[in-house]
Amino acid sequence: MTRLSTSLTPAGGCGSIGVMTLRETTAFLCLLLAAGCSTIQPSAQREWIAVGGDGKGFVCQPSGKPFTPWGFNYDHDHKSRLVEDYWESEWPTVVSDFREMKALGANVVRVHLQFGRFMDAPDRPNARSLARLEKLVGLCEELGVYLDLTGLACYRKQDTPAWYDAMDEPQRWWAQANFWRAIARQCAGRSGVFAYDLMNEPAVPGERLAPGAWLYPAELGGFYFVQRITLDAAGRDHSEVFRAWVRHLASAIREVDRRHLITVGLLPIAPGYARAAAAEMDYISVHIYPEKGKLDEAMRTLQGFSVGKPVVIEETFPLSCGAGELGAFIERSRKFASGWIGFYWGRTPEELRGSKQIADAMTLGWLELFQRNNPNK
Repeated sequence: MTRLSTSLTPAGGCGSIGVMTLRETTAFLCLLLAAGCSTIQPSAQREWIAVGGDGKGFVCQPSGKPFTPWGFNYDHDHKSRLVEDYWESEWPTVVSDFREMKALGANVVRVHLQFGRFMDAPDRPNARSLARLEKLVGLCEELGVYLDLTGLACYRKQDTPAWYDAMDEPQRWWAQANFWRAIARQCAGRSGVFAYDLMNEPAVPGERLAPGAWLYPAELGGFYFVQRITLDAAGRDHSEVFRAWVRHLASAIREVDRRHLITVGLLPIAPGYARAAAAEMDYISVHIYPEKGKLDEAMRTLQGFSVGKPVVIEETFPLSCGAGELGAFIERSRKFASGWIGFYWGRTPEELRGSKQIADAMTLGWLELFQRNNPNK
């Protein structure tokens, strides 16, 4: 979730159950699962998700039923921990959170994979992280939700390998291709994956930058969500740089997985990227946070990303407007968008209702809107 100016210059408390809370009870049941006492039954054979024949939305395969992505970014928990921080030591928490998202009506969950946790060297993936990812995919297949796998994240500077920051553009693109090839190979046969999102909000700088300056300096909540894909456009058109980068990574994925969808999470100021690389992506992802009293402007922004491929609003939230206005935007956006993904940070509406914090009130408003406006009801 990022708020940036055009200086980037791209183109264009639960009720208790006995003496235990709901979360504690769920965690306890998950521990029983780990001990072999599970009552969870695998879902029926999962369908795969594909772009529909009209090129405007998504369908399930083989049934052909329409599929409308409606879900959450699970980018961190309410303690500001990235999922890799606790998905081994606190696996029951992950299970509980995913069950909660499913209960709220989600059919897609976007997770953000940190490059440094998945690559031990430029050409050596981390087997332990890949195994944990496979376990997460299995959980989603049991619950009946799909993963939007966003990769190459360097959200915490201290977690980024020094050797990765020291690379030049060709070396870095090569290492990124190795990351995606490993992820795709691990997930190629799994129907629980909705799509591969190559990177969150990639950018091309307007001027030549110093070696290692790959992260945009603005941080949000201690995280660096925007990453540059080059340090020097060197006279190249920014959109052409973006298209070449997408093609490079998509080709690596297609070597091992020709079925799952590919997209990129785009800033709202980058419609030129969508136009330039539409042929390289299966659908377009854009991040839009409507501002109070400016819904027409948000709609114009969204329309700019309508380039002949399905559009998913991959990030949205009542950050700069109320939940009511966001709901109105979502309704109006159906003209151009085929899916919507907000945020969930591990606290249910019941837990949030007792809070006096403004941020919790905003989140509660969003979750209530999410339940009320579910297009899949």
